[in-house]
Amino acid sequence: MNNSKKVLIICNMDIVLYNFRKEIVHRLLKEGYEVYVTFPKGDWAEYFEKLGCKYIETTVDRRGMNPLKDFKLLKSYNRIMKEIKPDYVLTFTIKPNIYGGLAAKHNNIQYIANITGLGSALENNGFAQKLTVMLYKIAFKKLKRVFFQNEENMQFFVNKKIAIGKHRLIPGSGVNLEEFKIMPYPVQDKPLEFLFIGRVMKEKGIDQYIEMAKRIKQKYSNVIFHILGFCEEEYQDTLKKLQEDGVLIYHGMQKDIRPFMLNSCCTIHPSYYPEGMSNVLLESAASGRPVITTNRSGCRETVDDGISGYIVPIKDIDALTSKVEQFINLPYEEKVKMGQAGRRKVEKEFDRNIVVDAYMEEIN
Repeated sequence: MNNSKKVLIICNMDIVLYNFRKEIVHRLLKEGYEVYVTFPKGDWAEYFEKLGCKYIETTVDRRGMNPLKDFKLLKSYNRIMKEIKPDYVLTFTIKPNIYGGLAAKHNNIQYIANITGLGSALENNGFAQKLTVMLYKIAFKKLKRVFFQNEENMQFFVNKKIAIGKHRLIPGSGVNLEEFKIMPYPVQDKPLEFLFIGRVMKEKGIDQYIEMAKRIKQKYSNVIFHILGFCEEEYQDTLKKLQEDGVLIYHGMQKDIRPFMLNSCCTIHPSYYPEGMSNVLLESAASGRPVITTNRSGCRETVDDGISGYIVPIKDIDALTSKVEQFINLPYEEKVKMGQAGRRKVEKEFDRNIVVDAYMEEIN
């Protein structure tokens, strides 16, 4: 539409931009925008360059709170904005939101942020929360719009009086319904295969998943438990031992989860992490797979309890084990119907085009 307009997209990992937001990039390029992307060097930088984006490398310490590293990140964003002079800046996740926002404010650039989850710093009372709230207030002072992926996160920002009047709720990152098509359900007489997909860390419920798997394996021989994802915390030795003992199979990080989804009967996501909206659950439901997850903001919204899956209390191993056992004993046709109900739900509520359209409305 307007060849002179430049958009800078800032995020903390290339795979996150590829998996959940590449459709925004495609639409911007299609409409004639000049698109710049900045994130730490990874496997997907070349993909965005081939699309027609200009890639700029930045180093982001995703989980640490090192003032020197964060100041360097702010300086990097500021330098990039001074050099390319974008008309719009789009940011995702906490550090790009805050330091990208501060740089955009300093350079007087239109700015749209996306709260992809509160993160542990905001979730828990204390100094880290106070500092992060203060930084958000400063960074978001002149922003155009802040997108939220769930009501609870939005209410937190309302309560803290951050960017009031600039809030807009969207259905998470949405799900690409062409990429994640409904799959045939595994045939009836196969072993039941369950998936855990996500970063291997306490807050994603990995301990609950492991303990549940141990209990179920003692009682049922025709079940297989899988884990897909990189170890964010020190679980490598534990997973290796569990695999040797036949409790589960660990596959590490996978670029494409669909081949695993094809054989699975259900995705289990026992997270108590401060999620925005769980992409794992959306992609599973889109593929026609029932899901078992927690009564946690960013998880419960993706499931109709008892219809497309089950919701259990957070950190409750007994409840999780009970629901997995209940699912195992469902008639085959009921499992299939659950998966189909999940697909219908994401088609209606979580189509990624809804998210892309929301961005284009704000930018145009």
